Amino acid sequence: MGKREEIREKRQREKRRNLLVATLVIAGGVIIITAMVISRSQAQIQSIITPAAIDFPQSEGMAMGDPNAPVIIEEFSDFQCPACQLFHEQTLEQVVDQYVKTGDVYYIFHNFPFIGKDSQTAALGGYCAAEQGLFWEYSNILFANQIGENVQSFSSARLEAMADIIGLDAEFAKCLREERYQDQVDADFLAAQETGVDSTPSFLINGELVIGAFPFETFQAYIEQALAGN
Repeated sequence: MGKREEIREKRQREKRRNLLVATLVIAGGVIIITAMVISRSQAQIQSIITPAAIDFPQSEGMAMGDPNAPVIIEEFSDFQCPACQLFHEQTLEQVVDQYVKTGDVYYIFHNFPFIGKDSQTAALGGYCAAEQGLFWEYSNILFANQIGENVQSFSSARLEAMADIIGLDAEFAKCLREERYQDQVDADFLAAQETGVDSTPSFLINGELVIGAFPFETFQAYIEQALAGN
C-alpha cells in the first residue's frame, strides 16, 4: 500500500471513529432525557394527594341536586384555573351543604377549557368519569392536585392515576385515549361563549351571569336573591 493510500485509510478510520463517538453521545443524551422525563412523570404521579371526601347529593352526570329546585346554578370552569380551584375548595361545599342538599339549588358543571392542552385533557376526562357516575369525585381530586398552568398537572398519566384512586375502572383510560367526548367538549366551549362567558369561573344563577370566585357569603347573597325572586 502506497503512502497516499495509507493516509486515505487513516482519515477514513478517523471519520468512522468520530461518527461512532457522536452516535454514542447522541444516544446517551436521548437516554438521559428520557430517564429525566420518566422520573419527572413518576414523581408527579407519586405526589398525588387524596382530598377529603365530599357528599354530592343526587349526582347524575355533571349535575347534582333536585332538577326541580327553584334555583339553577350553572358553573363554567377550567380544571387548570387557580380561581376555579379556590371556589371549589372554599365555596362549593358550603353551597352544596346549605342549598343543594336542601333542595333549593340544582347545580350543573360545564367545561370551559381555555388555558391549554391539560385543560382539554382534563375536560375529556370529566366526561369519561361521568360515564361511571363519578364526575364530582373526579373534579374534587383534580382541583386538589392542581400544580400550575400548563405544567402537566393533568397529563394522561396523572389523570389515570387519579382515576384509579377514586375507583374508576380501565374504561376511563380507554375513553381518554380515544378522546371519546371531544365533540361534546368543543360544543361546551362554544355554548359558553354564546352565553357571554369569557373567563372562569363564571356562573349562571337562574340565567343571571355572575363572574368570579366569590366567597360563600357573596355567593349566598346571589342565591338568596334568586330564591326571593321565585
